[in-house]
Amino acid sequence: MIRVVLPHHLRTLANVGKEIELSVSEPVTLAAVLGALEAAYPMLRGTIRDPNTGQRRPLIRFFACGQDFSHEPLDAPLPAAVASGAEPLLIVGAMAGG
Repeated sequence: MIRVVLPHHLRTLANVGKEIELSVSEPVTLAAVLGALEAAYPMLRGTIRDPNTGQRRPLIRFFACGQDFSHEPLDAPLPAAVASGAEPLLIVGAMAGG
């Protein structure tokens, strides 16, 4: 099981707690995790990645094992600690404004 931590606004939209668990088959990539997340919580489609291009929304960031994966290819494997469920994948809503 993959552990995913969502930002508050997406937790509210999906009506879930801070951390959720998803079943993701190998290889564990950002695309696979996001696909499983959107399948389990259809109300999140289009909030994390653009539904037309599949690319990350500008104010969303991905972190795993203390590293920023926001600019990595969506089909790049995530760390083994995330794939095993030992560490969560963090989806973070970036702050903007002045």
